[in-house]
Amino acid sequence: NPAGLALNTGTNAAFSRMEYVADIGVNYFGIAQKLGNNNIALTVSSWDFGDIPLQTELSPEISNVTWTASYVTVGASYARNSTDRIAAGFTVKVVNERIDDISSSGAAFDAGMTYTVGESGLRFGVSLKNFGPERTYSGTGLIQFAQLPGQNPDAQPAAVVIEGAAYEMPSLLNFGTSYTRQLGAGAVVTVLGNFRSNSFSQDQYAGGLELGFRNILFLRGGFQVESDMDLTFYSGANFGAGLNLDLGGNTIIVDYAYRATDFFDNIQMVTVNVVL
Repeated sequence: NPAGLALNTGTNAAFSRMEYVADIGVNYFGIAQKLGNNNIALTVSSWDFGDIPLQTELSPEISNVTWTASYVTVGASYARNSTDRIAAGFTVKVVNERIDDISSSGAAFDAGMTYTVGESGLRFGVSLKNFGPERTYSGTGLIQFAQLPGQNPDAQPAAVVIEGAAYEMPSLLNFGTSYTRQLGAGAVVTVLGNFRSNSFSQDQYAGGLELGFRNILFLRGGFQVESDMDLTFYSGANFGAGLNLDLGGNTIIVDYAYRATDFFDNIQMVTVNVVL
């Protein structure tokens, strides 16, 4: 939710690395700056697919020849507190994806709002992600050589460009809530819930629990369910922990997340935040 950027109190830089399934890695970097009642941020996300053996219709055998794919997203975000209870924000991002010699680029938008219910510890949020125009693939990989109707059989095959069909990015609509309560002796508990509506897949329901101790150590757990869990490789279970280290006015936050899966290696993610 881009509105969450309004919680930033100064200069914040974050880096994360996620070890996804099938030896895929996801790198993320972002930096945010508070300017009065406004917050701005720049983020970059990149998927690392590694080297993939090249197989074609003419050469289906696996060899030492490889190719690579990429998926890069660059975003600029803005958020501000409209009142002491309401915050709103949006993100404009450029997405570029490439598969060998075929690529696609386009812009998309995220937007969201949060509402804090006084001093009760209760917060609500809503966000819309990946809203934007249709995109198409292009590149030399869509060029095929074929005999055209009516062409002399002895003539050389003509180069034919296959026109890629237009497609939409998978838009997401989230409704979330959280409730934070002090337990005494420096302990804090936060209960979270979220509903996600996916345009091209099943709706998801998620819940989580975070326990904080003296604003230093945090333990987390969660579960996500879908209407048919057989259609996803996630088992639903999530676990995590975090350390909040005060270094003389500056803060370093280290978080670890673990997501269980079926059929693949479990997903792990490490995030480091530096708050100045």
